[in-house]
Amino acid sequence: MAEMPPAAGLYLHIPFCRSKCAYCDFYSMTDTSLIPRFVTALCNEINQYEEEFLEFDTIYLGGGTPSLLSLEEIESIMEAIWRAFTILPDAEITIEINPADRGRSELAELNDLGINRISIGVQSFDDRELLFMGRRHTAEQAAQTLEDAHGAGFVNIGLDLIYGLPDQTVRRWQSSLGEALRFDPSHLSCYELEIKPCTPLGRRLKRGDFASQNEDTQRDFFVRTSELLEEAGFVHYEVSNFARGMERASRHNQKYWDHTPYLGLGPSAHSFRGARRWWNHESLDDYLHALENGMLPKCGSETINRDELRMEALFLGLRTRKGIDMQQFKNRHGIDLMEIKGSELREWSRAGLIEIEGSHIRPTRSGMIVADALALF
Repeated sequence: MAEMPPAAGLYLHIPFCRSKCAYCDFYSMTDTSLIPRFVTALCNEINQYEEEFLEFDTIYLGGGTPSLLSLEEIESIMEAIWRAFTILPDAEITIEINPADRGRSELAELNDLGINRISIGVQSFDDRELLFMGRRHTAEQAAQTLEDAHGAGFVNIGLDLIYGLPDQTVRRWQSSLGEALRFDPSHLSCYELEIKPCTPLGRRLKRGDFASQNEDTQRDFFVRTSELLEEAGFVHYEVSNFARGMERASRHNQKYWDHTPYLGLGPSAHSFRGARRWWNHESLDDYLHALENGMLPKCGSETINRDELRMEALFLGLRTRKGIDMQQFKNRHGIDLMEIKGSELREWSRAGLIEIEGSHIRPTRSGMIVADALALF
């Protein structure tokens, strides 16, 4: 019997923020007057794909700041999704929340809409660091939102945190991690601060207002984060992601890492299926114009050749604790990794960068630090 294709993931990009964080280079805008037109257009785009994907088992509302939408607007979007698509009964449905945007009663209403996972953009529990990053909430507001999320009935709660800020010490970062653990989250995403040239922090760095952390310090941040969270019972399942057991790992994000199909809706969103990728206009004006004139808002696409798929599978697989099953890789991509790259793999194993167990290759903690450099083709 032919193997059934895996259920796809659905991503919806909500491109609105009250203010732009100093480090962010994702597409977003602060003119919230366009939200009603956007919600109508997004529901239209959802309907356009009604026959294209069989079923979904993850939905992710990201951005931007989805929590800026009213409950009625979120409900309209969710109703359009339920009408247009087959959503499996055990689907993971996530919404990103900015601290202080929603009180306990409103969070409970999100839960009532079928949203069963919440991702809170805390970033830090230090008010000085929040001010540096241009965040619009305080540490106290973040703590209150976490308490409210528990009180609203959410049991699958994730936090985003950022480390490696200029002048930040590992000890101060550990304090933020300790405060996060006090709220018993099921998931933590811990990202090293990446300063892009086009952002306010990028311009400040260029002016010499501050200096980035050196490589040795960055390594210390990464290692201590992994050690502390694993000691606290978390699984370090991807370079930047930790879960309290794999049942709490982000099912949606894992689709990006193993080439499972996903549909991205909203401005700047990307989609993938088979060997094809396509993406939407980054401009909200262009996105709205297309949908309001009966067109899909696609602005580009590409077909990925077999070598590129192999490279991506290796690159992404070696960022995860799951690693790569070499037999599955051979079945899917026609390459026996041990036969043609055995010497490199054994060298990495001797260097303590990977573990080889039967047909599996997995990165070690040291390997995850240099995961982006582990490539075989």
